[in-house]
Amino acid sequence: MRLLITLMLFVALGGSAGAAETVDVKLVLAVDTSGSINGEEYALQMNGIAWAFRQADVIAAATNGPHRSIAVNLMTWGDPDDKKYDTGFHIIASPADAEAFAKLAEKDYQRQGGGTGIGIAVAYGLALLNNSTITAPRQVIDVSGDGRESWELREPKFKLANAQVLRAAMGVTINGLAILHFEPDLADYYRANVAGGPESFVITIANYQEYAEGIHRKLLMELESPLAMLQP
Repeated sequence: MRLLITLMLFVALGGSAGAAETVDVKLVLAVDTSGSINGEEYALQMNGIAWAFRQADVIAAATNGPHRSIAVNLMTWGDPDDKKYDTGFHIIASPADAEAFAKLAEKDYQRQGGGTGIGIAVAYGLALLNNSTITAPRQVIDVSGDGRESWELREPKFKLANAQVLRAAMGVTINGLAILHFEPDLADYYRANVAGGPESFVITIANYQEYAEGIHRKLLMELESPLAMLQP
């Protein structure tokens, strides 16, 4: 129980606020920048996100819901003890908005390195959602990575299971993009431990060269979900 309270306080206190607005989907893109990610792989992720948001079908999916807009926050995560970096929530309601966010994704954000702290990354993503004044009928954390949680054996408060309790209480969906070049069975781990919530799913890519295609496909699945189109 003490471990759950720790994460609850983290969710209550963390995050950044956005403008008071209602959108169809509020999305946190949680990108792995731990020690297993080299500079080239980091760039492939960021450039892949930028490319995806420039695609006409993604822009259409983002702007075809009842509110004609989504809110996206790009967050990098790695070692649990290191600072997390996020862009803040940005409203995508037009091709110009999507282009502005794509340019933001291409910036060289500081990489975390160190261990693979998925549990604390999910908790941080929940804090970002919880502390934004933007409202949405569907809230999603999009976790991409190439390894299992490596920290919770040393620091039980970072357990993914505890973060999942908070996720369920908040009604948030977590989807996974498992990159299999180190661990061919990583998708099974993501399905059992990372993904959760309404219409959650896990997709796989073989390596970082496929990241752009993978995140493009994942965004379409998230934004075209029937739940994303529900009237509030």
